[in-house]
Amino acid sequence: MTEVRIAVPNFGNSSVNSIRLYLRLIFHLFAVSGFWFVSGYGGYIWYLLITEKIELDNPDVLNIKWFTPCFLTNWNFLFQSCFLTMSLVYDMMEWMDKHESYIGRKLKYVRDVMFCGLVVPLTLFISSMFWTVYWIDRELVFPEIYDQLVPWWFNHCVHTNILIVLGVETLLQARRYPTNRKIELWLNGIAGVSYAIVYYSIYFLAHRWLYNVFAIMTWWQVCLYQILIWASTFVFYFIQFPINRIFHKEPQEIQEEKTEVQISEKKTDNNGLSSDSWNLKYRSKGLVEHSSL
Repeated sequence: MTEVRIAVPNFGNSSVNSIRLYLRLIFHLFAVSGFWFVSGYGGYIWYLLITEKIELDNPDVLNIKWFTPCFLTNWNFLFQSCFLTMSLVYDMMEWMDKHESYIGRKLKYVRDVMFCGLVVPLTLFISSMFWTVYWIDRELVFPEIYDQLVPWWFNHCVHTNILIVLGVETLLQARRYPTNRKIELWLNGIAGVSYAIVYYSIYFLAHRWLYNVFAIMTWWQVCLYQILIWASTFVFYFIQFPINRIFHKEPQEIQEEKTEVQISEKKTDNNGLSSDSWNLKYRSKGLVEHSSL
């Protein structure tokens, strides 16, 4: 009996994937435009400070003037800008059905590793730690003198919107598991150690802290705070995957169930094979008996 299978296209999943692609493309387009605009505006402010077109006699302003590239906020904003740019390029390649090419696969790999290993842990740490300390005493992380340099929306772009972008990205893209856990953990660790080297070097060489929160601590408190910083980034790394799985359920594996006809056919085949085997055995036995006569 011949088995006939009819393949039914899954239009539901196809339409959902198309909608998600449209949403990702639009979101990444606006996000990339906004992030690079903010980066350009920040660079312009820094240029005015370096060229002394803005003169403010304040030690906190000197931190921005000479150490702008050293702030972790700027590192993270650069990481997010690069990630969003790669995401936009990959969306366009997927739109043109080029995402399965060698370049497309490599781009997707680098994009996801950067997102999981750098963007997520650093963004969660910066946003949560900044606003927590800001609400306690803003002078410890963002002195009031900074309001004369940057507008209020700029502060929210680098400390608040980064968290919103992270949330939208989590909703639009499934990353249920690490792309390469070993590399992602190394990136996370290297970023944390590198930044510690930077701001401790600035303290010992320039005799100033990038953040005033360190200035009110004793050295043993600084050490505990440093351990908290490193530990929190690793915690943020590991919790991103169960959070992602909340919004992106894993598709259940569809197993083909045998129909009654298939089962009956199998039984028939087995019975036939069994009877034939007994017949062959009986014939062989008969032939042996006749041959002995």
